[in-house]
Amino acid sequence: MSDSRISTDIDYDRDGKQVGYLNVPNSTNESGWGTLLMPIAVVKNGRGPTILFTGGNHGDEYEGPIALMKLLRALEPAEVKGRVVIVPGLNMPALMAGQRLSPIDGMNMNRAFPGARRGTITAMIAHYVQTQLLPLADFVCDIHSGGRSMSFLPSAVVHRLDDADRMRKTLDAARAFGAPVGLVLKELDSEGMLDTAAEDMGRIFVSTEIGGAGVVSPATIKVAEIGARNLLVHFGICQGNLVTREAQGLAPTRLMAVPDGDCYTAATENGVYEPLVDIGETVTVGQLLGQVHDIERPGEPPAEKRAKRDGLLVCRLGPGRVRRGDTIAVIAVDL
Repeated sequence: MSDSRISTDIDYDRDGKQVGYLNVPNSTNESGWGTLLMPIAVVKNGRGPTILFTGGNHGDEYEGPIALMKLLRALEPAEVKGRVVIVPGLNMPALMAGQRLSPIDGMNMNRAFPGARRGTITAMIAHYVQTQLLPLADFVCDIHSGGRSMSFLPSAVVHRLDDADRMRKTLDAARAFGAPVGLVLKELDSEGMLDTAAEDMGRIFVSTEIGGAGVVSPATIKVAEIGARNLLVHFGICQGNLVTREAQGLAPTRLMAVPDGDCYTAATENGVYEPLVDIGETVTVGQLLGQVHDIERPGEPPAEKRAKRDGLLVCRLGPGRVRRGDTIAVIAVDL
């Protein structure tokens, strides 16, 4: 029997294609016995590995939901050997509101794991994923983008792992995804992440950062779609050949790392940020990345923001407005 308060009409062990809902208790002033209907799909055919795809972990990141909805509509059981579980909107309230955090409880889904059975709605969803979905999965892919606040050079993102064999398999999966960059990322704060929950359970986990600034483009959607399909082939769940970057006439995935805090540049002022380097450009230590203009003191010179190391700019601030403490640039180095 499930330990979760969330129920579903999906039978994870049944062959075939099922599209249904997770029924998340959501009692409100307007609906005392209300339920959040959170879409989920399973495509299963016989024995084989299981992959869990999630999108919409943050509600202002759209490549994942779009690519995964297209995948679940197109994928048929005859193509599959094993099981594909798809949750296109992991933080459904945030996705419906078009904002990073849940408008119901203000929580960040990607800092809510392992969740709590009797927690708020975000904690309940995290608890269901932790106790019901992750145990089913051999592989997990959580598709992110930069949201409204950041813009990324499309990257498949993994963490540094102590287990050498699992690290090798994770890097192989990042390469197979086929983004311009395969990024080994040191998080500023990894506690409570879906990444960490899956890694702690020994799963092969690949995340992404694809685009951002609150918009989508044909190019970023294409990266997400091809990447998801490539992982199905790479893990032996679907037959076929990887759609490599070389086959598309592009440079191969560049393996890079964000190894320490010097890779991050944050604002220490409020104002308007003027970027002087765009994502995908090479920078050198001391180079001027951008400057913050104080609109309340227009006669004062802007605050300069300089690179603390050589590397490639893989992320920069998305909007023009900046506040103290905002990350405005991330630099990666070759792995």
